[in-house]
Amino acid sequence: MRTYKIDRKTTETNISLELQLDGTGNSKIQTGIGFLDHMLTLFSKHGLFDLQLKCDGDLEVDQHHTVEDIGIALGQAFTNSLGNKEGITRYAAVTSPMDEALATISLDISGRSFLVYHVDGLKDKVGNFDTELVEEFFQAFASNAKLTLHINLQYGKNSHHIIEAIFKGFGRALDQASQINPRINGIPSTKGIL
Repeated sequence: MRTYKIDRKTTETNISLELQLDGTGNSKIQTGIGFLDHMLTLFSKHGLFDLQLKCDGDLEVDQHHTVEDIGIALGQAFTNSLGNKEGITRYAAVTSPMDEALATISLDISGRSFLVYHVDGLKDKVGNFDTELVEEFFQAFASNAKLTLHINLQYGKNSHHIIEAIFKGFGRALDQASQINPRINGIPSTKGIL
């Protein structure tokens, strides 16, 4: 079972999270931010990850700490649930449509943290969610999961649809890259380590 549970408490957030990579897409998510709950539910469903997440954050300040700290905790849970990374596919690229929006997620479970985020045209808010926090979430995830992540929006008009295409594609790409490939013997790197 490739699973990991993390409890992370700071003066800004209190997070309890459990991730199972080889799941069926079941989730129970309570972050205090409705739009983020929706996006993480989509991530879980389309990535076939089982995700239990509860976060009590300082939302009276703003949403930043909650979103970033969830990215940190989820990234840590992901990399720890992979173990030594033997036999993983490692790479994936997925293009996902959501109505008029089209986004491509490319990633490499490389052991090297890097984010490229080309998403233009988002409105400042979707409901009461600050859309600039989408990039903050993925920066935190990539840094703590130690992977290279490229997010490219080809086009789209509706901010909700754009972000939804990104999270669905992210789940699908992460699932593909983390799958065990029976043809891969050992660590999928000529260096022998990831």
